[in-house]
Amino acid sequence: MKLALIAHDGKKADMVAFVMKRMDFFKRKEVSLVGTGTTGTMIKHAGLEVQLVASGPMGGDAEIGAMVTRGEIDGVIFFRDPLDAHPHEPDVQMLMRICDVHNIPLATNPSCARLILKGLHSN
Repeated sequence: MKLALIAHDGKKADMVAFVMKRMDFFKRKEVSLVGTGTTGTMIKHAGLEVQLVASGPMGGDAEIGAMVTRGEIDGVIFFRDPLDAHPHEPDVQMLMRICDVHNIPLATNPSCARLILKGLHSN
């Protein structure tokens, strides 16, 4: 199972805290991770292996969208900051649309991410 982890700048600390709290899940051998630039690097520093793509504003969201389209991603956790403007918002919307088109679970906040992990854990 391959999960994509993405976080806007204002949510990166929340993402790292979310992952750290669930390290047992993320360290399972059947779980692999892909992350955008800084988010992925921060999660690597937390002790996990992460396949890195470009940062979101530099095309990382689009790279993950392409991976979803190719059937390479089983779920996306994207902690978005709804109170801040993002110059790459079209890429964010595209990724969300592609997840919907391909029926890929997409969590945009910690509560939804917990539910997705719970569902994936039970499979």
